[in-house]
Amino acid sequence: MARTSAAKTTPAPTKASTAAKETIGLDRLIHERMRLGIVSALAANESLTFGELKKLLDASDGNVSIHARKLEEAGYINCRKSFEGRVPRTDYSLTEIGRKALTKYLDHMEALIRAMRGT
Repeated sequence: MARTSAAKTTPAPTKASTAAKETIGLDRLIHERMRLGIVSALAANESLTFGELKKLLDASDGNVSIHARKLEEAGYINCRKSFEGRVPRTDYSLTEIGRKALTKYLDHMEALIRAMRGT
């Protein structure tokens, strides 16, 4: 007696499953809220000081410092330290690598939105 197996059918992709696949390509470094804020702010400005970023993002010194360091280590931002008289000054700017990473991240987010809207 021959065995027959039922053909397995793959369910049609849903908006949710399509969207889930889109999230795989998200840059997890940028996806974190504070780091996305830093990169976005720097994309809109040539450079910002530590104090300007802190005020703009309504964040603590430690929060800005830790997240900026992670972005700097990844090569997404530049950090330049100097003095104005005796007062230390830290300036941040977005690197070309950081700009490309942000563009790619935004493209992924737009694809996710389109997938969820079915357009």
